[in-house]
Amino acid sequence: MASHGTRGRSGGRPTLEEVAARAGVGRGTVSRVINGSPRVSDATRAAVEAAVAELGYVPNTAARALAANRTNAIALVVPEPETRFFAEPYFSDILRGVGAELADTEMQLLLIFAGSDRERQRLAQYLAAHRVDGVLLVSVHADDPLPDLIAQLEIPAVISGPRSAAETLPSVDSDNYGGARSAVEHLLARGCRHIAHITGRLDVYGAQRRVDGYRDALLAAGHEVDELLIVQGDFTEEGGQRAMRELLARSPVLDAVFAGSDVMAAGARQALREAGRRIPDDVALVGYDDSAIARHMDPPLTSVRQPIEEMGRRMLDLLLTEIADNRPAVSRGLERRQVVLATELMTRASA
Repeated sequence: MASHGTRGRSGGRPTLEEVAARAGVGRGTVSRVINGSPRVSDATRAAVEAAVAELGYVPNTAARALAANRTNAIALVVPEPETRFFAEPYFSDILRGVGAELADTEMQLLLIFAGSDRERQRLAQYLAAHRVDGVLLVSVHADDPLPDLIAQLEIPAVISGPRSAAETLPSVDSDNYGGARSAVEHLLARGCRHIAHITGRLDVYGAQRRVDGYRDALLAAGHEVDELLIVQGDFTEEGGQRAMRELLARSPVLDAVFAGSDVMAAGARQALREAGRRIPDDVALVGYDDSAIARHMDPPLTSVRQPIEEMGRRMLDLLLTEIADNRPAVSRGLERRQVVLATELMTRASA
């Protein structure tokens, strides 16, 4: 057994990661034990405390010194207009997951909208004053300056999906590529041959990955990708309706549509009905998110389920770990923590 004060594998003071490995638990669990959270079983707490004692782990002194200055507040920042937040189930599900994970802590959650330049400037001033201990960023676009600003301020942050394949901030996302591919493979298995895709906003990396999954499913099945069958939407119902009308004008023979969200699928359904197309007899329809919209549509919508509440919980778990370590992952030079959760195709009457 290692004596008190044993150096970690890195040759320096034992790290949170080494305590977690010794105890056989995650970093977030170690943080909970150290911070006195009740959401840990007695057996797990004993294992972590034993690992702490064996390795001689001591939370870094800077974190202890700053603990008294903690705000016990976390900001959930949505760089979108409020109207979109309340229109899309995705956001409320993320919020529900974060809230559930936060319930047993003493942290307060602040919901902040930053959809306009003025709101972003106001947020920047707020964050610069270090009025929160950490930030959860939801629905980040590729050109959004907020993640880099937060990194510069050295405020712990986690985002709901990477901005690109080279993301440096910790993120939690679903398997957008695999989910889209499974949707198209399902349509091909049904005998559909002219499969259209209504994309989300393509400055969102997740939407790009859904397009990649759509393309690769077609190519793997020996089909060419018809660019006329790909129309960009904007994750809104109106955008889905507009894109569907454009697709019908471009290719009247289309027999299936994969929409990049359930909300856009609802808009597409309206346009198909206006054109006299029956679902699924004339056109099969698949959405993405598996929200309440999917289950309540007529006919019920086949949709790719992404575990959105779980994403919210995992985002908060990562953030609490960042806060416990007192420095954001970027400044610590740690490996990027990019969590990707599995998706599942939920088959219903629309396809």
